[in-house]
Amino acid sequence: MLKSIDISTSALVAQRQRMNTIAGNIANVNTTRNAEGDVAPFQRRFIRFTADKSAHEPGGAGVVYQVEIDTKTPARKVHQPGHPDADAEGYVSYPNINLVTEFVNALEAARAYEANVAAIDMAKNMAEVGMRILA
Repeated sequence: MLKSIDISTSALVAQRQRMNTIAGNIANVNTTRNAEGDVAPFQRRFIRFTADKSAHEPGGAGVVYQVEIDTKTPARKVHQPGHPDADAEGYVSYPNINLVTEFVNALEAARAYEANVAAIDMAKNMAEVGMRILA
């Protein structure tokens, strides 16, 4: 019973990090400079989920996540000759972040979060019923 709550809790933490990462992508959709102030467009982050194989117990595994940077997608070039970050041809490199994709990912993460909360509630209810039966 407690193992199922542990699994759902690890999934809640992973989905919360996914939402934080998506929020960071949305916040940086027009960022053209890095933290040092150099001209370099923000690179989209995403979360990779894997099963937690470190626990050698039967009954399932939790979720672990890793934040990764999308280095394969090229920057979005916009012709803005007057922009201070424009290159010699007048193009500004913006992050290649699709807001629709980010919002869909956020919706999916929110639904997964809700599903894990529901699973924890069901596990708690089953434990309560079991205790009532034993009492």
